Amino acid sequence: MQDGFFQNISWPDIAQATGDTLLMLGGSLLLTLLLGVPLGVLLFLTDDGQIAQSRVANRLLGIAVNILRSIPFVILLIVMIPLTLLIVGTSLGVAGAIPPLVAGAAPFYARLVETALRDIPRSTIEAAQAMGATRGQIIGKVLLPEALPGLVSGATVTAIALVSFTAMAGVVGAGGLGDLAIRYGYQRFQADVMLVTVALLVLLVQLIQWSGDWLARRVDHR
Repeated sequence: MQDGFFQNISWPDIAQATGDTLLMLGGSLLLTLLLGVPLGVLLFLTDDGQIAQSRVANRLLGIAVNILRSIPFVILLIVMIPLTLLIVGTSLGVAGAIPPLVAGAAPFYARLVETALRDIPRSTIEAAQAMGATRGQIIGKVLLPEALPGLVSGATVTAIALVSFTAMAGVVGAGGLGDLAIRYGYQRFQADVMLVTVALLVLLVQLIQWSGDWLARRVDHR
């Protein structure tokens, strides 16, 4: 404890909470990308006029994605507690936060992936088909490379959304900066704790945005 405005700050607790937030963000973002990219590709390929057109599959996928996107994240955290317990054995801490984080972010990123793929000129896909490219080759060598800047930008937006999700996960004891802000900054009216946690979250968002913008420019060869 210290004198002055920051008398309530425990820097080891701040460091622990920051580490927990980074673990939640890193783990959930990785799984979100691994699930969101294939889901977004399927949404694109099964749409009308695409190479794997299937109205039934597209509608079912779209409904599932829209349902998950329409549930407020705080409610999703609570609704998913039984499934989270089944998957990771706990609904608390970093591990307990990751399943709902992925469930909330993957559908969001899938739509961003679908949008990025829609920006690819139809003529590019038709040229690959004319050269005898298989469906897998079109996906791996045409669609994903051409959409890479959009995929990176979408991942940046998703990562920033996940930062706010990790803060909300503190409501159910997930740990991290959000949990610290709620337990000490809000419930105990410790303004200095609230200020530090908010400042760290703002800094994290700025770093993500800067890194994402830089990487998007690096991979954009158009």
